[in-house]
Amino acid sequence: MIDILNSFDFGSLVTAVVLIVIALLLIRSIRIIPQATAGVVERLGRFHKVLNAGVNLVFPFIDVIRRTIDLREQVVDFKPQSVITEDNLVVSIDTVIYYQVTDSKSATYEINNFVLGIEQLTVTTLRNVVGSLDLESALTSRDTINKALRTVLDEATGKWGVRVNRVEIRDIVPPESVRDSMEKQMKAEREKRASILLAEGTKQASILTAEGNKQADILRAEGSAKAMVLNARADAESQALVADGESQAIQKVFDALAAASVTDQALAYKYIDQLKELAQGDSNKVWFIPTELSAAAASLARTFGPKA
Repeated sequence: MIDILNSFDFGSLVTAVVLIVIALLLIRSIRIIPQATAGVVERLGRFHKVLNAGVNLVFPFIDVIRRTIDLREQVVDFKPQSVITEDNLVVSIDTVIYYQVTDSKSATYEINNFVLGIEQLTVTTLRNVVGSLDLESALTSRDTINKALRTVLDEATGKWGVRVNRVEIRDIVPPESVRDSMEKQMKAEREKRASILLAEGTKQASILTAEGNKQADILRAEGSAKAMVLNARADAESQALVADGESQAIQKVFDALAAASVTDQALAYKYIDQLKELAQGDSNKVWFIPTELSAAAASLARTFGPKA
């Protein structure tokens, strides 16, 4: 046994132990912080510093990472809250908060749970804002409510090291009885608008039909007037052409008679011969002898009578 103890090297053991302790200390002193994360370090129970993303060195067993905080923008969907409006109606409001931690130290030491604080502050602010509005105003004033919530939350959460980026009201649900009344009112409004639109359409259709008939009558009258003018003009032109033709025919007859040197006796004979043809008609029961017949007969008597 003594020989074994004499052969054991205590120096090597001590060296090995020291190396192991140093390795453990080095491992404990290195802290790796992920991206968009901050670590709050306490030294002997007091705040020391904030570790940023990457590799950081701390004193083992002296420095302790109290908390790691996510620096990314966070979304919190709070459960619906019952709020009484000014007209004593209970509505359920569902809100969504977008926030981001800007100061890790304040978020750790200024408040125990800043998420719970934001939720409770949102509830009280909602009750104050919506409580001063009636139901109709609350349903149509979401932007106003959002702005009021964000203003109050910015003032309160600034000292907590938290910035509220957006506040959104996702839904406002009135009581079931009120929803039924609203649906009936909306249905009545839609039916009213439909009746008004139908009446307006019928009115416009009647007006357009009357205007169309009026325009058609005007166009027909204008067409008839133009047709009468054109017909009268055509008749006048036709009569002028007929008269001109007759005039030219008569002129040609007279020219032919003049060229042929027809005597008065020949004309008188032809005149009497034409009267015989007129007397042969069925409708010529009574006819009058023109005054020119006596002159024609006298001319024939002088021509064919005995010479004195």
